[in-house]
Amino acid sequence: MLGGAKATIPLIIGAIPFGIIFGTLAGPSGLSAWGALAMSVIVFAGSAQFIALGLMAAGAAVPVIIATTFVVNLRHILYAANLVPKVAHLPHRWRVMMAFGLTDETFAAVSNRFMLQQNTEHAHWFYLGSWLAMYGNWILCTGLGIALGELFPDMTDWGLDFAMSVTFIGMVVPYLKTKPMWGAVIVSGAIAMATFGMPHKLGLIVAALCGIATGLSFHLLLKRSSAQETHHD
Repeated sequence: MLGGAKATIPLIIGAIPFGIIFGTLAGPSGLSAWGALAMSVIVFAGSAQFIALGLMAAGAAVPVIIATTFVVNLRHILYAANLVPKVAHLPHRWRVMMAFGLTDETFAAVSNRFMLQQNTEHAHWFYLGSWLAMYGNWILCTGLGIALGELFPDMTDWGLDFAMSVTFIGMVVPYLKTKPMWGAVIVSGAIAMATFGMPHKLGLIVAALCGIATGLSFHLLLKRSSAQETHHD
């Protein structure tokens, strides 16, 4: 568990301003302090929580908020699909717990342990340490943000959320070791910028799907090329 927590420290540091800003936005968006804390405890999904706050502030209906956050979190299905072969041997209660704790940050922190190492029989403890560290940090920072938001109402204009993006990029780049991976990143990044204006950040879903399609296409193309070279030899 301790190893998982240590591996997540860079992302925890990057998430601190993100969690604080969420807490500061709760009040102006019409969400009570207890409501904001409950959302961080139960939902535990930064992007979805920010979008939900925006929709609440705009007076959106509850079904719209639920549907939008569901779409935004569809990327977690892709994360889970990568982990399924590594956790299939675990009891149901463990898989349920891991599903709840699966976030962008936890996936980035544990990917090396699950994907690049052969012995993953006990890697779920590494995972548990990672998500508990991030979970506790997220709840604590939400509470801190609520308190600071009352003292400094203009905190949302400080640009602290930029630290989260920089930290996440720093964690992901070392894993980009193949052409399909780079192709997926470049295409998804370009699409994300092109669709930045789409409502409710739906452009992220479009970018993710395009990136997946690009990476898969590159992989199949390289595999076919390698097979043809072997056949000619």
